[in-house]
Amino acid sequence: MRPRSGPTVEHRVLAVRLRLLRERAGLSLTDAARALNAHPATVRRIERAETGLDARQVRLLLDCYGVSESDAEPIIAGLGAANMPGWWHQWRDAMEPWQQDVIGMESSAGLVRTWHPALVPELLRTPAYAEALDRALHPDGDATRRERRVELLRERQRRLSYRGAALWALIPAAALHTRVGGRRVMEEQREALAEAAHRPDVTVQVVPLDHPPHALTGVPPLHLLRVSAPEIGDQAILETPGVRVDIVDDPDTVMNHRIRIDAACAAAPRPGTPLPVA
Repeated sequence: MRPRSGPTVEHRVLAVRLRLLRERAGLSLTDAARALNAHPATVRRIERAETGLDARQVRLLLDCYGVSESDAEPIIAGLGAANMPGWWHQWRDAMEPWQQDVIGMESSAGLVRTWHPALVPELLRTPAYAEALDRALHPDGDATRRERRVELLRERQRRLSYRGAALWALIPAAALHTRVGGRRVMEEQREALAEAAHRPDVTVQVVPLDHPPHALTGVPPLHLLRVSAPEIGDQAILETPGVRVDIVDDPDTVMNHRIRIDAACAAAPRPGTPLPVA
């Protein structure tokens, strides 16, 4: 059984395939639960990737669904990878519960689109900026845990770049005027943004201070993740800072968020426009 660290995309894919096989067989959750001598909630948790995939249970379900040996073989073979803990597992002590799900999707995303109404988006923050912001938001927080969070962010950024995933960030100019840390921290952050904007895998658009309202005006931090696995649709992560984080996979809702971010990007200055002077 995979140690709990949030489901990886491999885990999610197998969970979706099990649900589709059950539905194709015309069986209910109760029907499938009988094969396991378990409660229907157990099958629901398996299909939602909320629990590790037990080989015996998976085999019983596949037999119940009438899956041929040739079709069952790749599913059984994939259990080992699906049950492996995500790379972020070692940072669980510094993570919020919802981060495990978000990073699990982010780690396989080919495209990340991000908007923050007041700050530099997380995946473009320098370590000094991230540490200063964490200190401001959690003044009584543990220093060691703060360092761990910054370390985790750096690893997320490194892995995103290593995979060649595309990052498209829409930033209000106000984010560059909000002084996080001291002057040196902000100068370093602006330099890092300018350098990132020249990378082929990064697109940065900055909305000027005197820009008219756009489709994301007043919208909390929003991120869209696109994963190549066909079993998993686009995901939207909507933050309400200090309150909650909603992970949305409903296609219609995600499409509405995509339309809004498309409209805001279309209205903003073109990528490559020099950063405004602070």
